[in-house]
Amino acid sequence: MASPHHMTRSAYSVHRSWAVSLAIVFTATGCATMAKITNLTEESCRTSFTRQLSAILAHEGEKPEAADALAGKTVFTLTTYDLGPRPFDIAAPSGTDYRFFIDRKGTDCVLTLFGRRKGFVSYTNNLTYIATEVLPDCVCTD
Repeated sequence: MASPHHMTRSAYSVHRSWAVSLAIVFTATGCATMAKITNLTEESCRTSFTRQLSAILAHEGEKPEAADALAGKTVFTLTTYDLGPRPFDIAAPSGTDYRFFIDRKGTDCVLTLFGRRKGFVSYTNNLTYIATEVLPDCVCTD
């Protein structure tokens, strides 16, 4: 019997290539509160976000240069499109998809990794999360 934690209802296909390595997928994360970074175009916030996202991806096993490139592409996408306060997915060249959202804890913006999938193996933790990083110099709104 399949585990209830498998995300069978959010089936989607992601075309993987270096040219298209970022996929924004609108998903639900249970009862988590989500926020939107309002100053990602400012250098200090953009630098903070890029560093923290790259650090999480590297910690998850992505090569440092791939993690940096994915973080840069994510910033570009999030500043180009107004996606509002919702989760986003990053499809890495390694074949792993990562699921993130931004949370607001008091005055802090927090980048939260809550799921990953590689092939048919999926892991989601929306209670204690897989990884969280505070984003210094970033401002969030619900």
